[in-house]
Amino acid sequence: MGRYEQQRSFLKSNFLEFKQIRTDKIKGLPKPPIVKPYASSSTVIDLPEVSQKVVKRENIYDCIKDRRSTRFYSEDCLSLEELSYLLWATQGITATNKAGLTLRTVPCSGATHTFETYLFIMRVEGIPQGIYRYLPVEHKLLFMFELDELDNKIDAITLDQPFVPNFAKRAAVVFAWSSIPYRSEWKYDISAHKKILIDIGHVSQNLYLASESIDAGACAIGIYDQKLIDEVLGLDGDEEFVLFLGAVGKKRK
Repeated sequence: MGRYEQQRSFLKSNFLEFKQIRTDKIKGLPKPPIVKPYASSSTVIDLPEVSQKVVKRENIYDCIKDRRSTRFYSEDCLSLEELSYLLWATQGITATNKAGLTLRTVPCSGATHTFETYLFIMRVEGIPQGIYRYLPVEHKLLFMFELDELDNKIDAITLDQPFVPNFAKRAAVVFAWSSIPYRSEWKYDISAHKKILIDIGHVSQNLYLASESIDAGACAIGIYDQKLIDEVLGLDGDEEFVLFLGAVGKKRK
């Protein structure tokens, strides 16, 4: 099988094959945690309650029509209220059902939600530059660590962007979504991986539309140094690894 054909096969449904498999869920193995734990001594930052007041463009038609990948950003900061809104729009928990599954602002196959949201924060009012992780259950920010020459590190991670070189380091925030595949593999086994890629598309589109609604711009980034970003975030690159990036900043006039 040629390399194209092999990858095309991955895009197809393998439901009939999946039906013959006894998944770890069926075997009664423990369900993986819905979020990564963190030390009780960690610095955790309260996020403002999500409010419609930050929305400047309420017409969803206009947001969809005007959405573009934005690679030119002003020096303006995002407010903490705006960041809170963007995090809620991309991974916020809106309810928990009787089975204990979290229902969020984005659709997800079987509510498996394999993603963790890491943030390279450059310009957010009241928040020091550094690396953070979003805690969706508490709707809070976990401070991870400072990073020297953060902009240059972002530049190295995002490699050679074909349209506007070096644009990501000029964003106010770079979202980095990792996946912990076993959260989905536990339930869907060999069907998990296609679902994970579909699910991250929902997350990215919500970032685009939510950014547009606050007069900010977003740009999804699929070209990045996998090994470097996993190392920076302390991920093992196997059980958890970065899957997609998104830069956000106020639009340059």
